[in-house]
Amino acid sequence: MALGTRASRWLLHLPAGSCRLLVLLLLCVQLGGGQKKKENLLAEKVEQLMEWSSRRSVIRMNGDKFRRFVKAPPRNYSVIVMFTALQPQRQCSVCRQANEEYQVLANSWRYSSAFSNKLFFTIVDYDEGADVFQQLNMNSAPTFMHFPPKGKPKRADTFDLQRIGFAAEQLAKWIADRTDVHIRVFRPPNYSGTIALALLVSLVGGLLYLRRNNLEFIYNKTGWAMAALCVVFAMTSGQMWNHIRGPPYAHKNPQNGQVSYIHGSSQAQFVAESHIILLLNAAITMGMVLLNEAATSKGDVGKRRIICLVGLGLVVFFFSFLLSIFRSKYHGYPYSFIFAMEQICHAVITGDVIFQRARANIIQVFENHGLCQEINTK
Repeated sequence: MALGTRASRWLLHLPAGSCRLLVLLLLCVQLGGGQKKKENLLAEKVEQLMEWSSRRSVIRMNGDKFRRFVKAPPRNYSVIVMFTALQPQRQCSVCRQANEEYQVLANSWRYSSAFSNKLFFTIVDYDEGADVFQQLNMNSAPTFMHFPPKGKPKRADTFDLQRIGFAAEQLAKWIADRTDVHIRVFRPPNYSGTIALALLVSLVGGLLYLRRNNLEFIYNKTGWAMAALCVVFAMTSGQMWNHIRGPPYAHKNPQNGQVSYIHGSSQAQFVAESHIILLLNAAITMGMVLLNEAATSKGDVGKRRIICLVGLGLVVFFFSFLLSIFRSKYHGYPYSFIFAMEQICHAVITGDVIFQRARANIIQVFENHGLCQEINTK
């Protein structure tokens, strides 16, 4: 106390200029010490993250680690965080599929020549960091977020999983946009495609060898038609889109456990959705084939009538189902013509009076859209 009093008295006796200089000197010393402390803290954080990355490409984090290494400054590195729920009781199959792609991407970065301490891959599981999910107001998994070296994450720092899918290549492209770090994805060798192709060639070769004396089946139009239809069904249902984008099979809401097989947006789809569309297209095609068979065959009239009714039922029921899916995804589409076609389909089954009304509606729609000047209603 006496020492402090003496120092105060000594400062009072100093000239004003000397006091200012001494104060500035003390401030510089204090700021320099604070800066060095930040640098030491940052070096410790980077060293710890590099040590964890050397053991495992994706660093598992709980709430405390997340707040210290991801949220708290100082930080001169970017962090990619996957928020997920991998525990078996969560029953999140999409989380497991996304985690596999995430591991491929993280391993590609960890073992590449460009690996540095500027980017780290981490994961926060709901059962290990529920407080983190609460803090970020997050109610769905999986979710990918980028935490930049400075500032808070922006909207673009959250990966659009529903629209783009979670393929490692798509994640790498998103990371390149947000961090300027380009990652070349290296996947472990997968020989399943080669083995499947070899088995298919062997099967076809063996079949041709066994039937070498009778190859008339090659000219079978029905067989080629079925093969062509399978290709058409696969392409029109979106299988190629699935292969390119890698969407999840379905989406399970972590809050109520409800599983969605149809995506609500017209810009995306689930794998299960493409399977549903494939089956609907196949059922409609089968109905059309039966209608054609009933019209062109020369068999028993009663049998032809049954075939016609079955074919008509398949077309009406499954086409209506297909339209309902289409309407749920494309909310702004003009449905006047489609609605009129639905009416005529239902009218064929329900009766003649409704048929007249539906036919009048179709004529009105045609005239409103200028599709024809004169319609023969005979």
